[in-house]
Amino acid sequence: MESVDHFHNEGPTMLSLGDFVATHVAYAVYLLTSIGLTIWVARALSSSGEMFLIRCFGQDEELARSTNRLLVIGFYLVNLGFVCYRLAGWNAGPVELVPAVGSRVGVTLLVLGGMHFFNMAMIARLGHTVNRWVRTQRQMEAADALASAAQPPELPRGFLEPRA
Repeated sequence: MESVDHFHNEGPTMLSLGDFVATHVAYAVYLLTSIGLTIWVARALSSSGEMFLIRCFGQDEELARSTNRLLVIGFYLVNLGFVCYRLAGWNAGPVELVPAVGSRVGVTLLVLGGMHFFNMAMIARLGHTVNRWVRTQRQMEAADALASAAQPPELPRGFLEPRA
């Protein structure tokens, strides 16, 4: 059977053509599954989390949507970087490729879940701070409006002067 040079972390080894094809099919399955799951989870979290963000940010929809977009971008960058990083060092033969792909996808899912819980904790923490700030701003605006409403309007000059 034909051989193909393939480099691993331990040094160069020779793979048969069948092993080479099986390894690259496993890479493709891993990439398609991991990237597909990353996109699906990002979309689900983004659409489901928008109302949560709006409430956390004191009903400020613009701030919530902007934060949501930034979170999705960060989510993609970290997860897709991790997926690509995990491509290195596959030293599995054809029999071990299915468990190798499964365990790599499993670790990717654990990282996705961990990032979700981390993001939720940070958003809740930041959201409470922003919500307090928004409430304070609204109270100050209301107090200013009341103060300006409590002052009598200016009367025209000479309006209250005694008539001779």
